[in-house]
Amino acid sequence: MSRDPTVLTVILNWRTAEMTLKSADAAERAMEGIAGGIVVVDNDSGDGSFERMSEALRDRPRFRVVQSGRNGGFGAGNNVGIKLGLPGGVRPDYVYILNSDAFPAPDAIRLLLDYLEAHPKVGFAGSYIHGPDGEVHVTCFRFPSAASEFEGAARSGPISRLLAGRSVTIGVPEVSGPVDWLAGASMMMRDQVLQTVGVFDETFFLYFEETDLCRRAAEAGWPTHFVRESRVEHIGSVSTGMKTWKRVPGYWFDSRWHYFRKSGGTGRAVGATLAHLAGAMILQARRLVQPKIPGGPPHFLRDLTGHALRQLFGGGRKA
Repeated sequence: MSRDPTVLTVILNWRTAEMTLKSADAAERAMEGIAGGIVVVDNDSGDGSFERMSEALRDRPRFRVVQSGRNGGFGAGNNVGIKLGLPGGVRPDYVYILNSDAFPAPDAIRLLLDYLEAHPKVGFAGSYIHGPDGEVHVTCFRFPSAASEFEGAARSGPISRLLAGRSVTIGVPEVSGPVDWLAGASMMMRDQVLQTVGVFDETFFLYFEETDLCRRAAEAGWPTHFVRESRVEHIGSVSTGMKTWKRVPGYWFDSRWHYFRKSGGTGRAVGATLAHLAGAMILQARRLVQPKIPGGPPHFLRDLTGHALRQLFGGGRKA
């Protein structure tokens, strides 16, 4: 007699205790009728978040609240919960990671679970993500490459049309099906795959960690699928502050370099950087003729070049 599949939901908090509790409430509703549990990991917030969440969730049997002990970033924090497993250390059939500023619809988790149960050769499945006012969030992507770096930096119509099949962003598919990788705001992962390819690479502090994990799974024969019917509301960038960046932080460059080097060696990282700079030169030339074309983030090209040189010739963090 077959048993019901189990799901471990992991929610990572960093200094957003009240919002995380709202996410936990939504996750609990969406886990109704599903065997498993929910673990909330405080990523060493140091602001009373752990105590606040422990108190709020202590009488709710679905939940465990744990402390990571260090802020190692998104992947490291989620790994704490993933490795913890279900109560008693039992491994779940599936791990579902949910951002602390994301709120699944009542059937969102069930739809991901049913999809993976119906598609036994699919490794990971992610939701349709939308904002509080219903606007669609683009969360489905192709794996980055030198061609995508060139296309993304050039932002030129003819180049984008020529490299349409290489652009990282693929929009929002109309139907459920395969994508290269998904943003990790709402993603269910087959535990069998995690036991085979490993969990998140903790070298990534933030960004590219989902890309890397989906790439490793794909190389092991486990594709990632987008599940259009599973809907999750997401505010976005609450913990990272990305929307208010005045300058791209160093850890983003570290993660980008590590991804390209890990997936193809130092030569690939260099090639991707040179491709980006070549595309940026085309954009700069266009802006001389059309000054209203927006440029990139302040100091981005200088920071990108400086980071690459430090990686190659020393003096910088070895990502």
